[in-house]
Amino acid sequence: MLSTNIKEATKEAHLSLERQVIQKMKAIRSNADYADFLKYFYTYFSQVEKAIAPYITAELLPDYNDRRNSSYLKNDIEALGGNVNDIPTVNLPEINNQLQALGALYVMEGSIMGGSIIVKMLEKGGITEGVSFFSGYGEATGQKWGIFVGVMNAQATNEEEENIAVKAANETFTRFAEVFDDVNVA
Repeated sequence: MLSTNIKEATKEAHLSLERQVIQKMKAIRSNADYADFLKYFYTYFSQVEKAIAPYITAELLPDYNDRRNSSYLKNDIEALGGNVNDIPTVNLPEINNQLQALGALYVMEGSIMGGSIIVKMLEKGGITEGVSFFSGYGEATGQKWGIFVGVMNAQATNEEEENIAVKAANETFTRFAEVFDDVNVA
């Protein structure tokens, strides 16, 4: 089943990215710092969303238009007094089909699942504004994840198809990590 295999196969890339995110979070001391941190997410997610748009449709994922997306990040940044002007172009994973798009979306939806941990870390540092993206879907977060996983599993019906999605997910994690290394979005 893809949901089990993708989690295991992307563990290393996921943990590497997570370490970078936590390192950046530890440097947050103000709303302005947090807005700058969110720009990394907005820079990457807004561009990945455009790449997956032709493949992730309401026919595939009926609640797709109701899911968290980069517009929430933009709103959070602006609520903190920042802006999303002059966002650099970044390297994206290869997305040429539905399975690759689902692999990329796995990473993006997964970031929402871990968002509650980020919100708690921010609260400890006195940051309580601009958390709509990381607040996820509230009580429906687990249910939304379950719907996504069900759709993802239904699309990958054999090992070859699973490998396409897994490769895209790994590349999505890796390319996102590069944003934290290479991009000055402040």
